[in-house]
Parts: sequence; structure tokens; C-alpha cells
Amino acid sequence: MKKRSFTIVVGGIVVLALAAIAAGYLGVGGSKTAVTFADAGNVELVALGQKIYTAECAACHGVRLEGQPNWRSRLANGSLPAPPHDETGHTWHHPDQLLFDITKHGGAKNAPAGFVSGMPAFGGKLADRDIWAALAYIKSRWPEPVRQHQTMISERVRQQK
Repeated sequence: MKKRSFTIVVGGIVVLALAAIAAGYLGVGGSKTAVTFADAGNVELVALGQKIYTAECAACHGVRLEGQPNWRSRLANGSLPAPPHDETGHTWHHPDQLLFDITKHGGAKNAPAGFVSGMPAFGGKLADRDIWAALAYIKSRWPEPVRQHQTMISERVRQQK
């Protein structure tokens, strides 16, 4: 009888551990939910993204996502000033995954050969969820037609994989 009780207890612990792991990936775990795209409709994610954007992105890309002045004119070092992330920039022309990769790995890693980028890599500083959250916040600020167009671009790229 003791062996059976031990087996039941161990089995129960294993089931609870697996349930806890699954909860983190299925959305039951709140902030531990796995995120794989910039969901501008996720209120929790957008709120987190606003905090991250303010702390990590606004210094270069502007508090109102307006970017730096003359963002299309090269600087002396060959790089471009930080572009706007509002609808006047080109951020919305790119799929979610590319925006994530640029943010995580830096602009140079994702640019054509010879392109000079001042965009640093945030992968060593921000968790993937935080990067998706910042992107969700940016997208939440776009007018609906722009957001719909960018979502269509992202979906097309996802379907090609």
C-alpha cells in the first residue's frame, strides 16, 4: 500500500508540473504566455509594450513614434537616423517576424551587405515576449487601414513558411 501511495503522489506531482508548463504556453499563465507575433489587439501585451517602448525605444524613435529628423538622409558614418514607427515611416511595410528579428538581432544583421545600421540588438537585454510587446504597442498606434495592411503582409509571409 505504501508503494501505491508513493506512485500516486509522484504521478500527481508530474501531472501538476505538466499542467503548469502547459498553462504558460496556452495563455492561462498571464504574463508567461508565449507570444509569437505583435498582437495589437492584446491589451495586456500593448500595455507592457508601451512601458518597454518608452524605456528602450523612445530615445531614438521618439516618444510619439515620430523618429529622428531627416530620417531618410544618411549621416556622416553612412547610417540613417532612427525612422519613425508611426504611419509616416516604413515600419508597417515589413512583416512582424522581420521587425522582431531586427529588434532582437540588430539592424546590421538583417540588412543587405554594406548597409550601415545604427539599430542595436536588444536580444541580450529584452526577452522575446518584451520585444513582441514593444512591436504590439507600435502597431496599436497605427490607423486601422495601415494595421490591416501590415497584418496582411505578415500573414502572407507566415503562409510561405
